[in-house]
Amino acid sequence: MKKYQARAIPRRKFMEMSFKGGLLIAATPSLMSHLVSCSSPAPSGPGLDLEKPVLDRVIAKALAQGGEFADVYLENRVSRQIIMEESLFRSGLYGIAQGAGVRVVSGDRTGFAYTDEITEENLLRAAEVASYVARNTELTVPFNIAGAERESFVTVRQPLGEIADTRRIEIMERANQAALDYDPRIKMAKIDYYDQVRGRVIANSEGLYLRDELPLMFFIVETLGDDGTGRHMSRMRISQHSGFEMFEKYTPEYVAQSAARESIAMLGAEDAPAGIMDVVMENGWGGVLIHEAVGHPLEADNIAKGIGAFTGKLGQKVATEHFTMVDDGTIPNMRGTINFDDEGTPAQRNVLIEKGVLKGYMTDILSSGQLDMKRTGNGRRETFRHIPIPRMTNTFIEKGKHRPDDILASTKTGLYVQSLSGGSVNPVTGVFNFTCREAYLIENGKKTTPVRGATLIGSCMGVISSIDAVGDDLDFGPGICGKAGQSAEVTVGQPTVRIRGINVGGSRA
Repeated sequence: MKKYQARAIPRRKFMEMSFKGGLLIAATPSLMSHLVSCSSPAPSGPGLDLEKPVLDRVIAKALAQGGEFADVYLENRVSRQIIMEESLFRSGLYGIAQGAGVRVVSGDRTGFAYTDEITEENLLRAAEVASYVARNTELTVPFNIAGAERESFVTVRQPLGEIADTRRIEIMERANQAALDYDPRIKMAKIDYYDQVRGRVIANSEGLYLRDELPLMFFIVETLGDDGTGRHMSRMRISQHSGFEMFEKYTPEYVAQSAARESIAMLGAEDAPAGIMDVVMENGWGGVLIHEAVGHPLEADNIAKGIGAFTGKLGQKVATEHFTMVDDGTIPNMRGTINFDDEGTPAQRNVLIEKGVLKGYMTDILSSGQLDMKRTGNGRRETFRHIPIPRMTNTFIEKGKHRPDDILASTKTGLYVQSLSGGSVNPVTGVFNFTCREAYLIENGKKTTPVRGATLIGSCMGVISSIDAVGDDLDFGPGICGKAGQSAEVTVGQPTVRIRGINVGGSRA
């Protein structure tokens, strides 16, 4: 990753030294043209133009000592990040990353090597290293690669490489001002703007050859509310695989005001009670609980090892009839959307649990072979330096038939969770815990006092067996998913749901 950055400078100086100016001093001649034009390389950018006969030779080298499957993954990534805090531009970062990985699969074993410089010599060396895992196994003759077609679920009207830096700065200033104008008790705002364009080439021993380009935008506003007696930091995020037109759908003012609303609403929060209680979870980002508690145990790498809460339960009832869970990488332009995964398998809609019955797992090439199941398009990797593993895309609870107001009104007492901060799960046992960033007491069917310090604790089987109401208001939220040292862009979602009798940890004495 080649990075160019400037820190703690006022707006005018920042613009003078931005990606079109002073920062070029650090650039090498080979990168100068990208920085001057501020344009992102096309999929045919540096290193991705290797001829198919070269890739054929690399794949043949990878399988020279044995193995059933081999692939080559080439990547070129151009990114920008600008951070504004306390009305000052704190940093600007421009990054270019490029490289390739070669993988060999032999039974349950995987050999992998990568190079930061895409040349035939380096790829052949990486193929030789990866092939060691398959020594003295049966030889596989690879097919010569040929182009393939995949449906695209990502549309772009305003390409990121054509956006002037002044427009990025304007968006951030609008968000900052909207946050500060919301209420005098908003004392600080932090704006984090990030975009990238990732070009990919995938070739494998089955004869597949694919290439595409995925743009990504991520915009985060954090606000601090302070009334002299208490403080609350909140966060609102939007993210899509799209061009700059994302800000037509979600204005910077909307993002900033959403964050500021929570900061003010939670200033009078009381300590949360503890105990077993009914929990109503608002639609949208609350889906992160199901992502963590149910989604990760349904990823097939652990299932293939014979461990995990859902092992051996295909076709069995594992949840209430109200519960249907889907992973769908084809929803247009969402953060977790992919045209095809990082192994070339087409993105698809996978129903994992349908009306309480376990229907399937999320697989990659390795786990699908181990389990003798179809490939679901969930083989994803963080960069060319990582091997693909089963990962979620856009994962959500399907909408139900209940009205959200009726769900709340029919809950006599309990906890209303409007936003989760984050959590963790043990994918083997399914035991999870989540911190509630914004929550309220439910009293006589109404949302009342805001409370702080609430934690949801339980198991995946327990929570999906206790959902007795699912709303008709499905909504989504963007996230960053971590697993096995890799991160992935995902979307989580759910309608309003009610969980009967979940363990709530509280801060009330």
